[in-house]
Amino acid sequence: MKVETYSNAYDIARYNIRKYRIQRGYTQQQLADIADLSHGFIRAIESPKVRETFSLDTLERIAIALEIDIKQLFDEKV
Repeated sequence: MKVETYSNAYDIARYNIRKYRIQRGYTQQQLADIADLSHGFIRAIESPKVRETFSLDTLERIAIALEIDIKQLFDEKV
């Protein structure tokens, strides 16, 4: 398994959003619908190639949709 390295908090959150979304069995569209965000925005957030930034409000909405504590979005993978 490849060990991921992160350059900032946005990259950590991107990785964790995707990880928890997949664990819940949600598609990007399903997560977008539950969090009341656009599919394109979720896709951009998860993409390491897109330098889309996002607010704490957005992260809170995603965390609620994923039924996790917002702090979990900042847990670094070891």
